[in-house]
Amino acid sequence: MLTSQLIRQAVSAALIEDAPTGDISCAYAMEPTALATVRLTAREAGVMSGMEVFTAAFTLQGSGNTVTPAIADGESFGAGAVLAGVTGTLRDVLGAERVALNFIQRMCGIATMTADFVAAVGDRPTRIVDTRKTTPGLRAFEKYAVTCGGGSNHRQGLSDAVMLKDNHLAAFESQGIPIVRAIREIRAHISHTTHIEVEIDRLDQLDAVLEGRPDTIMLDNFKLSDLNSAVRIIDGRTLVEASGNMTLDRIASVADSGVDLISVGALTHSVRSIDLGLDWLG
Repeated sequence: MLTSQLIRQAVSAALIEDAPTGDISCAYAMEPTALATVRLTAREAGVMSGMEVFTAAFTLQGSGNTVTPAIADGESFGAGAVLAGVTGTLRDVLGAERVALNFIQRMCGIATMTADFVAAVGDRPTRIVDTRKTTPGLRAFEKYAVTCGGGSNHRQGLSDAVMLKDNHLAAFESQGIPIVRAIREIRAHISHTTHIEVEIDRLDQLDAVLEGRPDTIMLDNFKLSDLNSAVRIIDGRTLVEASGNMTLDRIASVADSGVDLISVGALTHSVRSIDLGLDWLG
């Protein structure tokens, strides 16, 4: 969950990283009281995410700076659109400019890419979800951006849900622990509200996992024919998630299989930032 406290912490750290001993470009030739007005402008179309983060970069840099948004998170914009206005002291505006853009460009990129995947699903009931393949320290920001694009969040981290992946299953097998037993032992020790998901990458693993009665089964890198077979075998007994090398051109066919969820790691690990700029007005 992206909170105001997380925003302040991350943006403050980024501002310190960018100017640990001050901004020497602005320290000498610019009047300390000189004012500036700039506007955030889109160089290309996208979906907005991160306006509060963008604002925080300027207000934390200088208490007299103000940001006036022209668009809300989750809204689409076209190339050339004015997204926000910024006023403040010249030194503060220039000092916060790069940090503000770095955050909002990446968050808009994630929201925009997510919106493309959601659009590819169309009116099918399948949801697009993210993964833990996020930038260390910025997970809350990137997962929030996914929701701005119409996607949903998978677990935030290891403490939120049980998820037994390929290496977990290999570890159980090396210890002679059947997956059914592993699931049941875990279930006996966790809260009744805690979700259990198991990942498989072969159809012949399905029956044993189903016997353990997890809440979700993830079908990882299944070819489409096996995906269809797995959904028929599961027959609504658990939620079904498809994952692995999900691209826009195959999302519709994967959704047609009847899976409940499609997880897309690329939303956060391979995203391209949206091109935004701060235009000088005076």
